[in-house]
Amino acid sequence: MNQRASNLLDEALGLVDEGTNPWTLSGRVLLIEDCVETSAAFLLHHLLKRALSTLSSNVVVFLALSQPFSHYDRVLRKLGCNLAAQKENKRLLFLDMLTSEFPDGGESGLVALYGKIEKVVSALIEENKKSITIIIDDLSLLEVAANGASNHVLDFLHYCHTLTSVFGCTLVALNHEDIYSSMEKPALILHLEYLADILMKTEPLATGLATDVHGQLTVLNKETWDGQGRSRNRIFNFHFRIKENGVEYFSPGSRA
Repeated sequence: MNQRASNLLDEALGLVDEGTNPWTLSGRVLLIEDCVETSAAFLLHHLLKRALSTLSSNVVVFLALSQPFSHYDRVLRKLGCNLAAQKENKRLLFLDMLTSEFPDGGESGLVALYGKIEKVVSALIEENKKSITIIIDDLSLLEVAANGASNHVLDFLHYCHTLTSVFGCTLVALNHEDIYSSMEKPALILHLEYLADILMKTEPLATGLATDVHGQLTVLNKETWDGQGRSRNRIFNFHFRIKENGVEYFSPGSRA
């Protein structure tokens, strides 16, 4: 795989200068949307690995509602990242939410969860840990834990969003867009897409299945600054192929 192909995603995210500024996503919200045909878990794994890079001082607060720690540890080891060691070094704070249930529509439980996150973030700031990333995997299961109370989940996400502006945290969330396919987009998704500084969406190929291409990825990076100091939205489209030890990205039409 050539160097440019391996960096297509990082270019779209603005993560190309790993030497002087390895994490340029501070204060930004990243929303990942996928569907059952094309899971976007690999994007979350990529961001987790980049956040925990040895060149970065990032600390990750990971809310896991989808898989146990052993799953992420196994996947990230294939990508060259030891999550167990990162937990030991206190660069990864893993909150296992698999068995969590929030009564009364989830409001009190989500308020308590946010209070826990805010306490962790405040403690890290006091320790001069200024680069903090909050990852939620995934929002649809958070909604399930809250007994379908999407309004309380949205309130929780708004609270988390304040951490990006007050403390410069990065917020990353994965959601399954196709679970709402039988209805109009709910307010939760519309609000999230509005709040997101970067929207990443995986979809099947328009031409159907292919042996060497597993799907297409669209990245909408809002307010990207050009060389003349003007902001503009940038849209990136490319194909991807998931391998055992990583993902290959390439431009549409570059493969036969």
